[in-house]
Amino acid sequence: MAHLDEVREGLQLFERQAWASAYAALAEADKRTPLACDQLEVLAAAAYLAGLDGASDQAWTRAFHFHQRADDPRRAVRCAFWLAFRLLNAGDVPQGSGWAARIRRLLERCPDSVEQGYGSYVYALQSIFGGDASGAEHEFAAAAELGARFGDADLVTLAWVGQGRSLIYLGEAGQGVALLDEAMVAAAAGEVSPVIVGDTYCSVIEACTELFDLRRVQAWTSELSAWCDAQPELVAFRGQCMVHRAETLQLRGDWPAALAEARRACAQLSTPLARPAAGAAHYQEGELHRLRGEFAAAEAAYRRASAAGRDPQPGLALLRLAEGVIGAAATSIRRAVTETAGAVPRARLLPAYAEISLAVGDVDSARAAAAELADTAAVLRAPLLRALAATADGRVLLACGEAQSALSRLRTAASLWIELGAPYEVARVRAEIGTACYALGDSDGAELEADLAREAFSQLGAAPDTARLQPSGSANVLSTREIQVIRLIAAGESNRQIAAALVISERTVERHVSNIFGKLGITSRAAATAYVYEHHLL
Repeated sequence: MAHLDEVREGLQLFERQAWASAYAALAEADKRTPLACDQLEVLAAAAYLAGLDGASDQAWTRAFHFHQRADDPRRAVRCAFWLAFRLLNAGDVPQGSGWAARIRRLLERCPDSVEQGYGSYVYALQSIFGGDASGAEHEFAAAAELGARFGDADLVTLAWVGQGRSLIYLGEAGQGVALLDEAMVAAAAGEVSPVIVGDTYCSVIEACTELFDLRRVQAWTSELSAWCDAQPELVAFRGQCMVHRAETLQLRGDWPAALAEARRACAQLSTPLARPAAGAAHYQEGELHRLRGEFAAAEAAYRRASAAGRDPQPGLALLRLAEGVIGAAATSIRRAVTETAGAVPRARLLPAYAEISLAVGDVDSARAAAAELADTAAVLRAPLLRALAATADGRVLLACGEAQSALSRLRTAASLWIELGAPYEVARVRAEIGTACYALGDSDGAELEADLAREAFSQLGAAPDTARLQPSGSANVLSTREIQVIRLIAAGESNRQIAAALVISERTVERHVSNIFGKLGITSRAAATAYVYEHHLL
């Protein structure tokens, strides 16, 4: 009777979505008397949702062998599916592929069944992680068709998400997003099981982030947060939710809350073992430390992100720029852009590439990066990407001495950032609008924009930007040679042109530029130009 009571309690707790408590009750009952196979599958699902991946794998493996002994290949396929699903998504390709091979063999005995669709889904995962988006799209479509024919909402929803993301990778963003939206309707309406709900939310948010679709990211992150908060014992998906929430809070300008959320995500995703999303959590923490001027903490966070498998670019290159190590910044971001293929992945690096290229005087590279951003923005038509493209274009025009054209583009960028609710980006663009106003002789307009930017930076806690805009009152911090260099920077000259004008080497010019940036607390040639005009150094 005690065993039956524990089992009954565990099943009731599972229905109430108390995942850890359900696992504990069922695991205790299992110690007394081995659970029946149906109960073992509930134990496996509860363990997964409670973040106990090892216990979940063990339970699914036991259930798999139980069905094999009972000569029930269809149910054995279902158990093998969940093992392959978790392992492949966790990046354990060898073990995940091993379970995929078992599924393929078992399906020879399951013709014309919904399990064939689950097999197609696993084969699609293998294809997508192997870089074959076309093959994956075909398999996901087959899985969705079988799921619909047999009335399996879980399979249909999973397959729609996979097919949608595959279409996005193939350049069919419109069709792909339509499938993602349809999958989200099923998840939000509670038409699918909890594991599918969580996976759908996280995968769709990740896809929308890749597309710079801020409106969908914020909407689905809000819903995911509410879903997680309604289940206090949920561990799976919670850390990823925290990362997305931290990103949203950062954009909105609530940096203390964003940093606290990023730190919680790091802890959540690193205990007891690091999960794949841990790298994203550490990277987000690094971004916030960098913006606040906490450079040592930022570097440590970027290194943790790299150790967890997340490329620390472009954040690390921007950190080097902020530190005045301009050559290292340029080398790092150039390497990252060169190694990255595909318009959307490159678009995440190009704003930083353009900014750093301008800092080293490589206007041609900055102009090319801005043009590529504009092309991608024209295809995706995402407001966030349009804002990034307008900002990069305005900075390039400013560096080329085309102040009037730069002013027009920068005002467009400011409007877009205001619509997106991004106060830090608005402040940065305001500072550059001030530079353009100085170049056009409008000192009152320049002072107004600088004051607004300075106030916003101060409220946000953006220490480097605040320091950069503090009026120093004199230029005696610079040597005579550095004043010559900064005057030529303001004239739009590249490092090579400055070297020729002053009859010194480019390496010497780069050292002077680094010293100037360090002394003035600035990070770009546009800021150096603003300094020249503000302090009447022309």
